[in-house]
Amino acid sequence: MTPARSKIVLLSTLALGLLAGTLWFAWQPQSQSAPQSAGKPLYGSESESALAPDMGKPLGANIMPDLPKNPPQPASEILSKRVVEYHIDVSLEKGRVLRGTETLTWKHPGKKTVNDLYLHLYPNAFSSMETTFMKESGGKLRGDTMPKDGFGSMTLTELKTEDGLSLMHRTQYVQPDDGNASDRSLMKVRLPKPVRGGEEITLYMKFEVKLPGIFARMGATDDFVMAGQWFPKLSVYETAGQRGRADEGWNLHQYHGNSEFYADFGIYSIRIRVPETHIVAATGFPTRGAVRQNGQKIYQFYADDVHDFAWSASPNFVAVEEPFSSTEVPGVKIKLYLDPSHKELKGRYMSAAKAALSYYSKWYGPYPYSTLSIVVPPKTGSGAGGMEYPTLITAAAADQLNPGYNLERTLVHEIGHQYFYGMVANNEFEEPWLDEGFTSYAEERLMEQEYGLIPNLPLQSGQVASPQPLNRESWKYGSSAEYAQNAYSRGKLVLRGIERQVGTKKMDRIMRTYVQTYRFKHPTSQDFQRVVERVTGRSWSHYFEQYVYDGQMADFSVDRITNRKLENGYEAVVTLSKKGADYPKIPVQFTFKDGTTIFKAWDGTGKSTSFRLKSTSPVSYVTVDPLYTIALENKHINNSLKAELDEKQQTRWSVSVTKLLETLLGSLSW
Repeated sequence: MTPARSKIVLLSTLALGLLAGTLWFAWQPQSQSAPQSAGKPLYGSESESALAPDMGKPLGANIMPDLPKNPPQPASEILSKRVVEYHIDVSLEKGRVLRGTETLTWKHPGKKTVNDLYLHLYPNAFSSMETTFMKESGGKLRGDTMPKDGFGSMTLTELKTEDGLSLMHRTQYVQPDDGNASDRSLMKVRLPKPVRGGEEITLYMKFEVKLPGIFARMGATDDFVMAGQWFPKLSVYETAGQRGRADEGWNLHQYHGNSEFYADFGIYSIRIRVPETHIVAATGFPTRGAVRQNGQKIYQFYADDVHDFAWSASPNFVAVEEPFSSTEVPGVKIKLYLDPSHKELKGRYMSAAKAALSYYSKWYGPYPYSTLSIVVPPKTGSGAGGMEYPTLITAAAADQLNPGYNLERTLVHEIGHQYFYGMVANNEFEEPWLDEGFTSYAEERLMEQEYGLIPNLPLQSGQVASPQPLNRESWKYGSSAEYAQNAYSRGKLVLRGIERQVGTKKMDRIMRTYVQTYRFKHPTSQDFQRVVERVTGRSWSHYFEQYVYDGQMADFSVDRITNRKLENGYEAVVTLSKKGADYPKIPVQFTFKDGTTIFKAWDGTGKSTSFRLKSTSPVSYVTVDPLYTIALENKHINNSLKAELDEKQQTRWSVSVTKLLETLLGSLSW
């Protein structure tokens, strides 16, 4: 998900502060034979999914009597474990209401007997100001505020087994994270009989959603609808050893102000009914053309090897489609659903999408789906903009007729999520940096290579005022600002720090190995560390312990310069100290009064070190890391020291005027 774009104000404020310091001295309708989406590894040596749609799940109490008679067959290659299968029929009705029926089948992936299931009812996060999401966010997200009277909710109106036994009296809202009794985003369902390892259970339900006013990824505004996290969704049951678990069990969290989502891979067959004037964009691909009936337009979509399904609808979409293929991309139909005010910008959207698909497929492996849908929300739907779902992303809202590179940056960021979050599906509740930090790293590299936008890493690291551990649960960051600083910025800088030490080619090997190893799985930070160590052939435990698990930043200081006159020259003693985390090789530049410059390196051992230099000219000033090669240093103000002033007046600076101007003029698009 793209962070708030309020950085101009922050950058300007930071830049002014730095300036002051410086003066004080940056479709296809066929079966999905193209590769598919994110998920987990195959069950043993099974050649086909136990949950394939052609198995024809029983219809129980005829909740869904009109499912397609000939649903699409699964691809010849099954990419994930397909733990879950959803068949949903949903109707968009007046008053921002969704009414749906859902058939959910779950195959128990573990060994222990399970007596309960857990369902995420995400829309209930917007039901009052007392929910956990609203209390933590204050009704705001990425600069958007909950509209007046914009509350929403989800209600289960029926819940049955395939034998028709009602389970409504067996449900209970639970709050495992904070005990907030007003939070109804997670529901426990006590089962009438246990499910053993390897067994399946099918539930049938009816539900109703009152869509909130758009401000947090989902909702409705005017006649635009963004249906994200809109259906009762099963929690993830983790097996022993998965994500480091000692014992198998459910991974259970409420919907929090900073958190996004975590789900198992599976199959989705979704029927969407909208007013006949509306156009629908959705995850996956349509299995037939839209049908008009009784004043409605009925769409049918299918997706497999994905862990979520989202859709959007509007009568105003300007729909554009183009097929795309390249050496690395087997074939994708790119679908744009543009706000009318951006119809003339379709070329920019297409160009950015093609660049992202090409580069990411080259760097990380082929994009495995046959479609990519891009929704451009209207100006009033900005809360739905900049969000990722499997095979569907939302761009920044069309609030400018001539947007800058924010258009491309948002697009390539969200397409990057098709890899990090989509295929390499980490737990966004617990380790959001594996999603946002990795995607930000990929986005930044692509923007530099394709558009020439060179990132100002010193400025970005300087913004990390509150470094925290990166494997921290998303809601445990003190604020949305701290969450963004760490999950996005610091997470990306950790990857940059590795790249600076091993070189671009080896970093490419690390990233591709990580993606290829954990496609359709749920990796952890430790899994990534193991990949780094395997590719480089050495331990990275100290680096990860400090910068990932302990949340430190680097901070190297020039503390003192002493010049002493000798008979034939000068002797200078320069003292440096380490005030933060370690770094293996710290470059130091010594400049003498006669203009001579020499470079030395500190190996970073110990808390401090001294350099003793003899020369025909006294040392004038000293700078640690003058080229800003240490990506994770966030306090540059003490990196330089001038010798000739007394200690109280010695001038320190962190970013030159040139860097400052570059920041103001070039980096505001970051």
